[in-house]
Amino acid sequence: MKITIMQGAFFPVPSLLGGAIEKAWEALGKEFAKLGHEVTHISRKFEALPQRSKDGNIEHIRVQGANACSNPFLLKLRELPYVLRARKHLPKADVLVTHTFWAPLLYPKEKYGKLYVHVGRYPKGQMGLYKKATVLQAPTQAIAQSIRNQSSNLADKISVQPYPLSLPLPSEVSFEHKEKTILYVGRIHPEKGISELMRAWQKLKPNLKNGWKLKILGPWKQEQGGAGAQYLKNLQKLITEDGEIVDPIFDPAQLQKEYLKARIFAYPSLAEKGETFGLSVLEAMSAGCVPLLSKLECFQDFAKDGSNAIFFDHRTSNRVEELTQKLSSAFANEENLPSLSKAALLTARKYDITQVAQRYIDDFSSIL
Repeated sequence: MKITIMQGAFFPVPSLLGGAIEKAWEALGKEFAKLGHEVTHISRKFEALPQRSKDGNIEHIRVQGANACSNPFLLKLRELPYVLRARKHLPKADVLVTHTFWAPLLYPKEKYGKLYVHVGRYPKGQMGLYKKATVLQAPTQAIAQSIRNQSSNLADKISVQPYPLSLPLPSEVSFEHKEKTILYVGRIHPEKGISELMRAWQKLKPNLKNGWKLKILGPWKQEQGGAGAQYLKNLQKLITEDGEIVDPIFDPAQLQKEYLKARIFAYPSLAEKGETFGLSVLEAMSAGCVPLLSKLECFQDFAKDGSNAIFFDHRTSNRVEELTQKLSSAFANEENLPSLSKAALLTARKYDITQVAQRYIDDFSSIL
């Protein structure tokens, strides 16, 4: 099978600057190639990478892209030239996977392969325009339902396939040997609920913390999806002696080491229409972290409150107090954390790259 994966305009592949979607499809492409399929990656040109390269069954073609920005309309305008440039380099394939906004609108229906549109963001009314698409692939049931709500006539085109865990999963994790750390990994942005987490941390009584630390890790620069220097400065004012904000880590293996050290992974996102899966949550679970999550719908596919995760109600007006209470309860009942950790690890194994990649190949085969 010939598979083209057309990545977005803003992050290079390999994912040297981050990008959860790019990272996931990069990993899937490698797995497709291991299964004997021919894979072409179209991605952003980057100075540290050659314009064209080939590694076995994988070919990389890199096209001039753009820097990301916070304005969604400007973001789409910046993507358009990239999509037009990329079209000149597209090979004929059986399937063309894309998560760009413009490609399903501007590209022919089947000239470069059947259009397999990855809906990596909450749809904002554009799904009805994607009439050329053979498949609208959603990473979670929440995204699938959003597509149905906006365009019920497209229900038969929807396929729900998750993101994979690309790194080797540890066979077992010793929770007792983990550090008493609450870790956040993700974009440094107000919609992620980081300031709420830090304020809740400030409210905790010192005797409850009992050696616990808070670590915030992620990109703050706007071109990397963060909110910029001013928001970072605002967060730095909230730092206590037992907390820290550190530079982002883009290397997956190094990031996994951070997950393996932490006991709790906090992801208090407030982005009702911004989160679509929560790959970092699943990555943390695969390292035995107990996830502390907001009640966003996208987390419900793999996280269950009291079973393998802890949830707090982010929709309440007193969400800082709610989060403080959940942290207090977790510390006061530390004996419950190992069982939650074990359950999280078992859940994550269902998302191993080999299993998930085969699901996609079966999905591709069904439309050819």
